[in-house]
Amino acid sequence: MGKCGKVNMDDLFDKCYKFTKVEEIKELGVYPYFHALESRQDVEVIMEGKRRIMLGSNNYLGLTTNPEVVEAGIKAFEKYGSGCSGSRFLNGTLELHLELENELAKFLRKESVVTFSTGFQSNLGIISALVGRHDYVICDRENHASIYDGCKLSYGTMLRYYHSDMEDLEKQLQKVPESAGCLIVTDGVFSMGGDIAKLPEIVALAKKYGARVMVDDAHGLGVIGEGGRGTASYFGLENEVDIYMGTFSKSLASLGGYMAASERVANFVRHNSRPFIFSASITPASCATALTALRILERDPSLPLKLQAISARARKGLLDRGIRIRMSDTPIIPIYTYDTETTLIRAKQLYEAGVYVNPVLPPATAPTECLLRTSYMASHTEALVDEAVEIIADVLSKPATV
Repeated sequence: MGKCGKVNMDDLFDKCYKFTKVEEIKELGVYPYFHALESRQDVEVIMEGKRRIMLGSNNYLGLTTNPEVVEAGIKAFEKYGSGCSGSRFLNGTLELHLELENELAKFLRKESVVTFSTGFQSNLGIISALVGRHDYVICDRENHASIYDGCKLSYGTMLRYYHSDMEDLEKQLQKVPESAGCLIVTDGVFSMGGDIAKLPEIVALAKKYGARVMVDDAHGLGVIGEGGRGTASYFGLENEVDIYMGTFSKSLASLGGYMAASERVANFVRHNSRPFIFSASITPASCATALTALRILERDPSLPLKLQAISARARKGLLDRGIRIRMSDTPIIPIYTYDTETTLIRAKQLYEAGVYVNPVLPPATAPTECLLRTSYMASHTEALVDEAVEIIADVLSKPATV
């Protein structure tokens, strides 16, 4: 009993004290996170004092080091200062924000664009604003975590369907009452597996049942579709997808996110999305660099083609050496490692050999389907990709021991 006869409650921090997994993995010498970069985010980096070939970045078009992009950020910093000190809703709207939104809307062939401070916030802000108390939102089970958190923040009911299983999607659609609104949300390019959503089938089912469709194109913009316009463009469904969501932190080499939709839908989100209204706006430098990267992509539509070619070379090189990969037509090429321990050991071995990759572990994957996620950039040279593939093949030919 505590003071005044009250029973002492549990210590909120008990879960923290019992969380020892990090210490255990560090003790084994295979902790894979928070390696510090000492150079720019590029195809080769200096990480913890050593050269590593970067196969773990989402810098798909290689624009983070582009001189034009860097210069745009410097000029915006000098003109507008370091930040906006408020939300877009109030004092935080710059002419740069409006310019970026207008040009991106034209590029994506949508009426309007709303920008958010991050890609994660974009999904939080879009879904929570649109899916109301009596509405339903239906998600692919392998959707990004931000989509799930957007669903949690909404007042609607969330249903899930097995990954890219259209029969199961239809079963979920049949559970939605006729009186309810429904939004189907899918990644365009799935971030871990690199596979592309079955968008034609999703759109057909949405039409059949009267649902709306939203595509998270964080890994699709600049990667697939006409001139890098993303998944809907890839399938010729630009007029059939209601909402595109995306991020500036990948192909557009900056920070921030966006929603592209009709003017009426965009205007509703601007005035009802809590993550939009109550978050400080994208910094001037981030806005300017994203806008410059977009303009580079617009004037050089060969960049996504270069990305596809270098990814195909890597894919062929890995297959030729007998390495089991998860097949895709994107720059995300996962290598099967199956269990957690093997994955952590292989990631460390590759890191020490000079190749940086991302280990994919539960809950991001099933316990027996762990992966090493490799990803490629349009700026990777053939020689660099060949070197990385040789290192991967050499490491995987040896025992998985620390």
